[in-house]
Amino acid sequence: MYQPKNQTVIFLCFTVLFAVIAVTASAHTINYALENKPTQDVAWYYFKLGFAHIIPDGLDHILFIVALCMLSTKIKTIIWQATAFTVAHTITLALSMKNIITAPPDVIEPIIALSICFVALENLLVSGLKPWRVILVFLFGLIHGMGFASSLNETGLPRNQFYTSIVSFNVGVEVGQIAIITLIFSTLVYFFGKKAWYKKGIVYPISIAIALVAGFWTLERSGIL
Repeated sequence: MYQPKNQTVIFLCFTVLFAVIAVTASAHTINYALENKPTQDVAWYYFKLGFAHIIPDGLDHILFIVALCMLSTKIKTIIWQATAFTVAHTITLALSMKNIITAPPDVIEPIIALSICFVALENLLVSGLKPWRVILVFLFGLIHGMGFASSLNETGLPRNQFYTSIVSFNVGVEVGQIAIITLIFSTLVYFFGKKAWYKKGIVYPISIAIALVAGFWTLERSGIL
């Protein structure tokens, strides 16, 4: 029997545990090539980098956003979830790039995959979106933010335009997420969300596919496969 409250407590504790990991680390990678560039050039560069991290490179984040769109047919509710996710990953991305908190990718990446699997399975097991889902999405966003930081650290940041780079990258990520939400809502939810067969014909197959892919990623990133 599915007990969402118990599952929520487990995942809340599990996520917070890794979200607050703090270790000593060296300064983030420096992008010397952009240090003398105009602010608008730096902003545009990191905006494009953030967008590309979702579309086309971020299949795992795309599946997470798609899964968030499946349980509710109300755009306001979907946006609330996406907003909670954005706020959370913005916090941990900035803190990670400042080396206030950090965690190794081999820990973060399996948890990101597991969070996608959890949201997809929840779409199958609950009849409607519960208030505590926004809290879970926020907590998962904290983990995804550290995943973004791992990728961003490969490119590095200019020392004199740290906040411009971080904000621009996050705006790019957000625009990518909005593009995914707009596509899913306009092509599936808006036209078919009120149909009697919507859940069985659209929500369940998509959620099952996402859960299977994310489950495979979880095992693969954990080194089990």
